[in-house]
Amino acid sequence: MPKLDYAYVDPSTFSTGETPYGTYDTDSTFQTDIISVTKWCAKRLGFPVLQLEIPSGSIYACFEESVNEYSQHINNYNIKNWMWEQYGEKSRISGSLSTGSANPVTPSLGASIGLSEKYGQVVGMDGNIDLKKGYINLSASKQDYDLQDVWASVSESNKRIEVQKVFNHQPAAISRFYDPYAGSFDQAQLLDNFGMGNVSPAISFILKPISYDLARANAIETSDIVRKSAYSFEIHNNNLRIFPRPTDRDTGEKIYFEYYVKDDIRNTDNANAGLQGGVSDPSNVPYKFITYSSINQPGRQWIRKYTYALAKELLGIIRSKYSSMPIPDGEVTLDGEALKTEGREEKTQLLEELKEFLESVSLTEKLKAEAEEANAQQEVLGKAPLHIYIG
Repeated sequence: MPKLDYAYVDPSTFSTGETPYGTYDTDSTFQTDIISVTKWCAKRLGFPVLQLEIPSGSIYACFEESVNEYSQHINNYNIKNWMWEQYGEKSRISGSLSTGSANPVTPSLGASIGLSEKYGQVVGMDGNIDLKKGYINLSASKQDYDLQDVWASVSESNKRIEVQKVFNHQPAAISRFYDPYAGSFDQAQLLDNFGMGNVSPAISFILKPISYDLARANAIETSDIVRKSAYSFEIHNNNLRIFPRPTDRDTGEKIYFEYYVKDDIRNTDNANAGLQGGVSDPSNVPYKFITYSSINQPGRQWIRKYTYALAKELLGIIRSKYSSMPIPDGEVTLDGEALKTEGREEKTQLLEELKEFLESVSLTEKLKAEAEEANAQQEVLGKAPLHIYIG
């Protein structure tokens, strides 16, 4: 049989740009392995005893595809295990596709932490959403106030607000040290002991330690909340109802409240916790092709076998163009269909083995194994005799 122009010839060197995508061409380990794997595949297919109708460049393409396939399954494994912990995290990719380099993606709970920071403020557990303050002026005999209309329409450009607290302003505690609702009446007793019962109460400030004053101020403020709150209230959908009904004397008195703007919770840019520019689904988890030189030997062995299966399938496709080839005094039946079938079956088997292995080392299987180990340890310990203690 005459030698074909596209027949296989053992390669001696590899140059950047000889693979279809050039994903790993600059990796020195890849450059070495691609030549050795190509020669190995050719020998497995019958070279040099048989002439192969496939150039070395085609086997190069099979090798690159095998590395990509392996990288894809490893990345899918990582996405499956860590997707929810990366959800909302900003993409952190460096390097380029040609080098296959990228910063490792580590578990961060990005969206969960961001949402916790937002809603933590709302439930009073700290956070990063600003609680703003507003107020309304009471009107005589008016109990109901629409805070959205009275305050938000003016101060927040009519954005929806969520009121968190309502309270009325009280005079400073220091000005009410002798408020009968603030606590005990030992001030008068103290003044009488010093013979100053008729003297201005202000003199008592110099007769007691400052810690006493601070404690009493705290008691006054607590009393305002517990014993004599000026108003109670109901609030629903930012509609505030004041109890009791304000009188003429209350006209103009301010009722203060704390609130947040609902858009601050929804805003994806706020606190760097949203999904804008970050991980929102498996399509934008920041993984790229694995650097070939970082793949261990079991991984490279899988890549070699998969390259061979691809090369066998490709040779079968080429030979299947014709079912036979004429020779002097007869014809030769080609084995294209058999090669295609064998190559595809080997590919399927290799992919299933890889998927089964990755599934066996997933986080879910790890937890199952740990649970089984714990149960086994409990069973062993349950059958062990207890020590006999002699007092």
